Amino acid sequence: MDRSRDLDPVETQEWLDSLEGVLEVEGPERAHFLLEQMIENARRKGAPVPYSATTPYINTIPVERQTPHPGDRAIEHRIRSAIRWNALAIVLKANKESSELGGHIASFQSAATLYDTGFMHFWRAASDEHGGDLVYIQGHSSPGIYARAFLEGRLSEEQLLNFRQEVEGKGLSSYPHPWLMPDFWQFPTVSMGLGPLMAIYQARFLKYLHFRGLAQTEGRKVWAFMGDGEMDEPESLGAISLAGRERLDNLIFVINCNLQRLDGPVRGNGKIIQELEANFRGAGWNVIKVLWGSGWDQLLAKDATGMLVKLMEERVDGEYQDFKSKNGAYIREHFFGRYPETEALVADMSDEEIWKLTRGGHDPSKVYAAYSAAVKHAGQPTVILAKTVKGYGMGEAGEGQNITHQQKKMGEAVLRQFRDRFQIDLTDEQLTEMPFIRFADDSPEMRYLRARREALGGYLPSRRQKSDALEIPPLSAFEAQLKGTEGREISTTMAFVRVLSTLLRDKKIGKRVVPIVPDESRTFGMEGMFRQFGIFSQVGQLYRPEDANQLMFYKEDRSGQMLQEGINEAGAMSSWIAAATAYSTSNTPMIPFYIYYSMFGFQRVGDLAWAAGDLRARGFLIGGTAGRTTLNGEGLQHEDGHSHLFSATIPNCVSYDPTFSYEVAVIVQDGLRRMYAEQEDVFYYLTVMNENYEHPAMPDGAQEGILRGMYLFREGQGPKKSPRVQLLGSGTILREVIAAADLLAQDFGVAADVWSCPSFTELAREAMAVERWNLLHPTEEARKSHVETCLEGRDGPVVAASDYMRLFAEQIRAFIPRRYRVLGTDGFGRSDYRKRLRDFFEVDRRWVAVAALKTLADEGSIKPAAVAEAIAKYAINTERPPPWTV
Repeated sequence: MDRSRDLDPVETQEWLDSLEGVLEVEGPERAHFLLEQMIENARRKGAPVPYSATTPYINTIPVERQTPHPGDRAIEHRIRSAIRWNALAIVLKANKESSELGGHIASFQSAATLYDTGFMHFWRAASDEHGGDLVYIQGHSSPGIYARAFLEGRLSEEQLLNFRQEVEGKGLSSYPHPWLMPDFWQFPTVSMGLGPLMAIYQARFLKYLHFRGLAQTEGRKVWAFMGDGEMDEPESLGAISLAGRERLDNLIFVINCNLQRLDGPVRGNGKIIQELEANFRGAGWNVIKVLWGSGWDQLLAKDATGMLVKLMEERVDGEYQDFKSKNGAYIREHFFGRYPETEALVADMSDEEIWKLTRGGHDPSKVYAAYSAAVKHAGQPTVILAKTVKGYGMGEAGEGQNITHQQKKMGEAVLRQFRDRFQIDLTDEQLTEMPFIRFADDSPEMRYLRARREALGGYLPSRRQKSDALEIPPLSAFEAQLKGTEGREISTTMAFVRVLSTLLRDKKIGKRVVPIVPDESRTFGMEGMFRQFGIFSQVGQLYRPEDANQLMFYKEDRSGQMLQEGINEAGAMSSWIAAATAYSTSNTPMIPFYIYYSMFGFQRVGDLAWAAGDLRARGFLIGGTAGRTTLNGEGLQHEDGHSHLFSATIPNCVSYDPTFSYEVAVIVQDGLRRMYAEQEDVFYYLTVMNENYEHPAMPDGAQEGILRGMYLFREGQGPKKSPRVQLLGSGTILREVIAAADLLAQDFGVAADVWSCPSFTELAREAMAVERWNLLHPTEEARKSHVETCLEGRDGPVVAASDYMRLFAEQIRAFIPRRYRVLGTDGFGRSDYRKRLRDFFEVDRRWVAVAALKTLADEGSIKPAAVAEAIAKYAINTERPPPWTV
């Protein structure tokens, strides 16, 4: 404080004395209340009150307000030490002969107390009395979670010995992967910030289920563990304001602040904990700092001058990392030795005692107090910033050092030090074998361990694979879409909205449908759902909307069914994931439909889409205004010609590019059957367009072909000896293919069979499966793929066109045993009229017709002159550069 600016030092001292009196007589809570009242009143009167986003660099919870630790600390220490050893042994054994498999030791060793305290005292499993807490475990700590499950008898030694050896199905996955361990891991995490982001929307979705009366979620908590380095990922902090705004007091973040990332300090020249505190406090979170272990309490109590706290705040993280990589003598000289006052505080302490001054994240009493305060806090989400040491206990093999985060080697001397430090009952001879530790069934440790988990409802992590099947409406429920539009022009987007409306009104499953939009409801013609179904808000609607006098006014409601996420694709996708996995997390199957501009789907949230596959999500992603030439006025960054290539990379994503309303209805109804009646672990991606045209009725017998990805839409007409070609198309470009067939017949006497191919991806997957079966069964009659079966007995080469890159339709080239030519929209999108765009990308009816003629000419069915004639007739510019180069 600058005393030179104090105009009345006497008055200042009187105020300080008053504050000191309140602290002594009534305690810090009363003092805090009075100060808050004074600050609020001063601001209301216009006084320029300074704002500090951080609190002193000490524990948030003072000693006198700590909730006492209720457990048997000695037994818990022995259990935790065994888990530490087993976690270490898992990685060391896997890499004993080579380092090919990798693994992580240091991350879990820094967080062992943070996890152990949760498992022992806080995290409830799903039971008849409680829906279960949801825990997002930091991926690099997976060995520690396996080590605990082994101790509990949930995993075998054989499984531990097969860590990261997953191919044969008996090993343990490298990180939390529900796809690979479907009854164990609940959520896929591992950096990228996806765990924190998904946890926030998971907590919000639990509120959604509660307020809509679909599930009892009160009392359930979402815990998310992450590292301080991971908080640099934009996704980690990207939605914390939503959590504060929505008052998600069922959400607890635990950030393991070991001050290190892969290459060095997280903030060498600053303090990551103070930085994170400012971020979270500003976003409306309750912040609990757990910085110093119990050994520091006495020193802080003796710190009458305040110099120790001053010293703690002055030193930067790079220095703290340096201190913990050295020894007690070094800390005495370089930390406490900065000031005579702090040096005197430790004058009667040995170097060993100084070294044993632990950080708060390694002190069970401090961690328990923080967790206890967090679960009791109401009205805000809580973040616990726990200061730890990376590689805690690893000594020279990695404690507090800048080494690869995949440290997986430790020498025998270091193992002995580790054993001695954590009092592990192993001889020197046993150390060389690195045996896994297990307690006898009747031992005090095992009885204690079982009793704690029984009191909390069972073991974690644990994942529910199935829930109650839903009764799905039959295809006839979508009769209006199957009949066609009879002269009326609509888009497939509108066809989808009508299908969605039918589902929302369904008496059996309507309440389980979750429409999710990122501020584009009006774009997709869904504004009518605002008033009818409402937009979910925990507080309802505290204002009169400006369009209240209109039929389709904007309505927020505590029991609203829609989720309006704003301009936030990552958040909307996270909400979709929470809903798409509610069958597992809450035993409440939900049917989410996330509708968005297709360009802002897989390209923008590809990591989340991949995680959804790992999570065994079930639901529908709807890519609106899809295709490179369909959203014609928006230009390069809005026109999607490749989302189907992204979706094809996710093995359990079933994707379709339908053209007609009956295709949409068939696909959605069958998706409902597979995901919610049969409970298959797949999710669907459909692209729909904003182009209006007339939709025909569904041809007889087309249903199976639609689902398999290809069916005959129209047979080519003409004399038997006419040249014939097979034309394939999807999405809006199928209509150009149909028109091309007309041109070929009218202008050149070519008969063209037209095939609708709603999914080149599904065709390719089925064909690859058939090809593999034939490879492995050489002596049996060869099977035929659906593509081959469709084209069998039909003459002529094959030409395919879509509104996507050529690679989309190229997926089936290997399974078409004849000449095959593909047209697609490779290159950057751009704004113009659809007619011009389709010419530019060479996928309109004229280009399809010319491609068909050229392919026939290559086969000798017609003369090349016919192709030249068509090029001239259709005014094709032969000299312009390819669209993917301009």
